Amino acid sequence: MGQHVETLVIGAGPAGLTTAYTLAKAGRGVTVLEMDPVYVGGISRTVDYKGFKFDIGGHRFFSKSKEVVDLWNEILPDDFIDRPRLSRIYYREKFYAYPLKAFEALANLGVWTAALCMASFGLAKARPIKDPTTFHQWVRNQFGEKLFSIFFKTYTEKVWGMSCDEISADWASQRIKGLDLASAIIDGVKRSLGVKAKAGAEGAPKTLIESFRYPRKGPGMMWEACAAKVAALGGEVRMGRKVDGLHFDAARRLWTVNVTCQDGSSETYTADDVVSSAPIRELMSAISPTPISLFHAGELMYRDFITVVLIGTPQKELPDNWIYIHDPSVKVGRVQNFRSWSPEMIPDGVSTCLGLEYFCFEGDGLWVARDEDLVEQAKREIGKIGLMAPGDVYDACVVRQHKAYPVYDDSYAEHVKMIRLDLKMHFPGLHLVGRNGMHKYNNQDHAMMTGILTAENILAGETVHDVWEVNEDAEYGEAGVSGAREALSSERAVPRKVAA
Repeated sequence: MGQHVETLVIGAGPAGLTTAYTLAKAGRGVTVLEMDPVYVGGISRTVDYKGFKFDIGGHRFFSKSKEVVDLWNEILPDDFIDRPRLSRIYYREKFYAYPLKAFEALANLGVWTAALCMASFGLAKARPIKDPTTFHQWVRNQFGEKLFSIFFKTYTEKVWGMSCDEISADWASQRIKGLDLASAIIDGVKRSLGVKAKAGAEGAPKTLIESFRYPRKGPGMMWEACAAKVAALGGEVRMGRKVDGLHFDAARRLWTVNVTCQDGSSETYTADDVVSSAPIRELMSAISPTPISLFHAGELMYRDFITVVLIGTPQKELPDNWIYIHDPSVKVGRVQNFRSWSPEMIPDGVSTCLGLEYFCFEGDGLWVARDEDLVEQAKREIGKIGLMAPGDVYDACVVRQHKAYPVYDDSYAEHVKMIRLDLKMHFPGLHLVGRNGMHKYNNQDHAMMTGILTAENILAGETVHDVWEVNEDAEYGEAGVSGAREALSSERAVPRKVAA
């Protein structure tokens, strides 16, 4: 019959491990199954290549959730460092501070282009597009066509793989809410003059914090420590386990889970509760009896991600954490500088280690390209941008990340609604958590909160928290998880296609 466990957790990412840790602390039996043979942490893992450490996408440790911050400190009490936040935009051979500094931006653009930007802005205000329906139209109305083409179009299309004429204006209004050209210029002038906004100032953009906490050897430290604490509390974290099938016995209210191990052997588990952070599309296809919402799960889409890591001899010190590449002449979307995240990510203390991030769909030209071809492309592009000479690169590696971003197309919400209804009616004891587990584009801390609340539900034996209300803009009060329902109110902005 296999091993029985009270709660079986699929996936050792932030959501899965937080669920397991919360349950283990309460004395409950829990086993975590992770498909990766080496790394815990999921998308928040830290990869090690010959001693060089790097993230998949970069993870700042900043949260409005007191519960999550307390948990970070509890799991990793002595290994956080404070890091300055610095990011820039690269466009047509020039670097722009982000957020923009007005004088620098004007100097970089040149008098003629700056004048065109202002004229374009004036035209947009004098002749706005009525009832804008696309991202392009909405941004053009707010900033003018010229600024749209410089600071919005290219990067947005690289990340999401859609034309700005296909993306709904609703996303633009969420993503850029509260920002207009006048306030941007005023803020930019202040930054040019070195006038900083007061910490916690009313209306200050939350994304523009100037420092953040970070584990000294990357976010993987957090999840390795969490996995160790789960084991110390009597739970298990089993690596190299791929879940092939989940069968629900409704009469006994019992789950049977079939697993293939890395060595080709198989294992069987039974569980009272199953918590899954696996992509919904894959999870639903593994369940029996066949879910009536299987079609809906098959329609969910994902955006994938490649990091090409270039290691070289330094010619100049780069202060940036990351650089957004708005230039259409290269395919790279963002460049991470791992030394600026933490000096301990660089084992020799001397080399430069840059991560070039490419956004793609699994199966497209970038995704199927040979590693050596991706490295050569990355070397050409980093040379063109001017951050490292191709000849200075002495080593490199490529990491592909499946399903990095759930895609919010025009029908995803209805698909998820039907899946949730199906699971509630026919598969009690199956709990969905995390970014891919819930098809919700949330940050690491919000994935953790879904784990905390799910564990609370399992411990209570009933649904005391609606986990689906956890979203990126949530405000958390001193009341703890008991006040979660009132505190969790909005959703992280993700582009949607224009409605037909």
